[in-house]
Amino acid sequence: MAASLRHIFLYSLLLLPVSEVFGSNMCTSRGANNCKQCLAVHPSCAWCSQQDFGPKEASTSRCDLKANLLAAGCALQELEFPVSSLEVVEDRPLSSKASSGKDVIQMQPQQLHLKLRPDDPKKFIVQVRQVEDYPVDLYYLMDLSNSMKDDLNRLRTLGNDLAGNMSLITSNLRMGFGAFVDKTLSPYMYMTPMEALKNPCYSIQNTCWPQFGFKHVLTLTDQLSRFTEEVKKQQVSRNRDSPEGGFDAIIQVAACKEKIGWRQEASHLLVFTTDATTHTALDGRLAGIVLPSDGQCYLNNENMYEKSTTMDYPSLARLTEKLSESNINLIFAVTKGVVPLYRNYSELIPGTVVGMLADDSGNVIELIQEAYKKIRSKVELELIGVPEYLSLSFNATCMNNEFIRGVRSCSGLTVGDTVSFSVEVLARGCPKEKRHTFMLKPVGFKNALQITVDFQCECGCEAQAEPSSPICSQGNGTYVCGTCQCYPGRLGTRCECSENNYLASEQDNCSPEPGAPICSGRGECVCGQCSCHSRDYGKIYGKYCQCDDVSCPLYQGRLCAGNGVCDCGRCSCKPGWTGDNCNCSTLAESCMSSLGLLCSGRGQCVCGTCDCTQPGAYGNTCERCPTCPDACTLKKDCVECKHFKRGRLYDDSSCTRICKDETEVVEMLAFHKNGVNCTYKDENDCIMYFQYYEDSSSRSILSIIKEPECPKGPDVLVVLSSVTGAILLLGLGALFLWKLLVTIHDRREFTKFEEERARAKWDTGNNPLYKGATSTFTNVTYGGSAQ
Repeated sequence: MAASLRHIFLYSLLLLPVSEVFGSNMCTSRGANNCKQCLAVHPSCAWCSQQDFGPKEASTSRCDLKANLLAAGCALQELEFPVSSLEVVEDRPLSSKASSGKDVIQMQPQQLHLKLRPDDPKKFIVQVRQVEDYPVDLYYLMDLSNSMKDDLNRLRTLGNDLAGNMSLITSNLRMGFGAFVDKTLSPYMYMTPMEALKNPCYSIQNTCWPQFGFKHVLTLTDQLSRFTEEVKKQQVSRNRDSPEGGFDAIIQVAACKEKIGWRQEASHLLVFTTDATTHTALDGRLAGIVLPSDGQCYLNNENMYEKSTTMDYPSLARLTEKLSESNINLIFAVTKGVVPLYRNYSELIPGTVVGMLADDSGNVIELIQEAYKKIRSKVELELIGVPEYLSLSFNATCMNNEFIRGVRSCSGLTVGDTVSFSVEVLARGCPKEKRHTFMLKPVGFKNALQITVDFQCECGCEAQAEPSSPICSQGNGTYVCGTCQCYPGRLGTRCECSENNYLASEQDNCSPEPGAPICSGRGECVCGQCSCHSRDYGKIYGKYCQCDDVSCPLYQGRLCAGNGVCDCGRCSCKPGWTGDNCNCSTLAESCMSSLGLLCSGRGQCVCGTCDCTQPGAYGNTCERCPTCPDACTLKKDCVECKHFKRGRLYDDSSCTRICKDETEVVEMLAFHKNGVNCTYKDENDCIMYFQYYEDSSSRSILSIIKEPECPKGPDVLVVLSSVTGAILLLGLGALFLWKLLVTIHDRREFTKFEEERARAKWDTGNNPLYKGATSTFTNVTYGGSAQ
């Protein structure tokens, strides 16, 4: 948040007048003595060339802000105030599809004319489109050393298939063929015995062709059957050392445009196949060759490279230059052992891709098709002939209107997509040449934007200069742009004063305030004006000699780090640099990852370099972090889109751009030292297992289990039986519970009855109401007992 506020603040400063930014008026503080010096101070400064211009305030000079000069009475037509301008010279619309007999336009506009005042930038928009069915010229350049024998045999059988499959890419295809081995002199070839010159394979009891450097076999042709015919005629040769001379061959294929047959209106593909490393510049010194490669065509009448023994191998810079000049996209189709080396080459050569070739070239068709798709899926702008005093910055608007700051490339494109780039051009000074032309073009494209720049560094009023003008005290100076440029020994606004004659009272005009040193102690007061001292290093300037151009901080022994100009004790940084000593880059292009994220979202861009803050993250853009806690989350979407063809990235067609990892599908995950094992549940509740790691060549690998673990569907019979059984068990349980409760209740009632009966006490007395069943009488005459 703080960084964003800082950027907003800095941007707001750019919108303010110079006097508000620096607290003082830079136009007047620099003490510009003539119109040209004034215009060089700042783009906001103007010069008044009016002869009778008389500022009301002493602080106002002829060099000031435009508004101040107009307020002081300067006529508008007397102002020298050039501004940067842009004119579109050629602007033909983009083509939608390639068609024969019609110029295909893939870049718009085609020609611009800029007028630039120093430090006053100008912006324009460039659009690029990959048109459909664009013609393709494919040249197959093959290593024919003995180790490629299997590859040659396989190519003989794949020739027709290769031509047929490439025809699916475009309806307008031409193919050619060439071969290389190495330079034909020691120590690169077998020189003894004499038999080795004719058959270098004699020692391994085989027969092969004599060694050669490069030979052009088949000119690009639309008769695709001839490709197979010519390949079948070829035989391998043999060289002595391991590296080959492939770079010699690439230069000749790029330089000999007419003999190779490159069409102007076509994509140029150069397929370079080998299983070995290659010689580069200075390797020729082993054979006593010191003449550097000049990048010219040297094919003789037999289409053989005739400078193989006298000219050194080319450098990568020379290779890049020739490939760009011929609009060639290079495809390195190399075997596994040398892939890391050619990946490094690819990073240094724009428009180049690398594919892993099978040991017998069996996958060459798929490799070329995939490589072509990669080439067509990316648009990258390159600059040709840009002078050092011009600064260009880029912003890209790629697919789905995705805005990426500080980059000049877009990836993840499909045929027919259109992308745009915002380009800002700024002149950092006034060169001797007043006009310069350079090119801006997409890598591998024929179309280019031609930009002509006129530098606005001169004042129009200088054309009316009057030497020995009577205005300048009767010929004591040259009158130009409203001022007198005095001859040596004369001073004053009209050269009216001689250096040897001045009044002491005029010293008062040479101090900013009473008591201050005269001319800041670094000059002499002559005729009421400060004449600053000169010295061997730096310049002292200003009305009171208060400024110089050396009193600024050093960085690594360089004033303002070499990225700015010292202006009165403070560094005025060039565009793209900031800081007290201009040592901090403001460009974020070097911090952008391949995903278009600043430092891959794992760090901060500090002075053009990523400071990785995420533990475990490393790399130039913090792109490598196999042990980051969020590695599984970040790679989950890539697994979904690359393996299952679904998910967010698949839906918005950004899978190819974002997911750069190489994907492999395995039966089970292996153990990798720096790998991270991940799991997740998909929308069907299937558990997916995958592993993210980096191999020894720093490639990012997504290893995915072939079959996810998905829950099985329910068995209807089992479910029905389970439900029925559950209902029965619940009914029996309820019945048992009811019986149990009833029994318990009855027993409690019986026990209670027994207890109450035992406690009962019955009365044994006679009931007065009771009458027995018999009556009893007494016989009074009975006396039996008295006897």
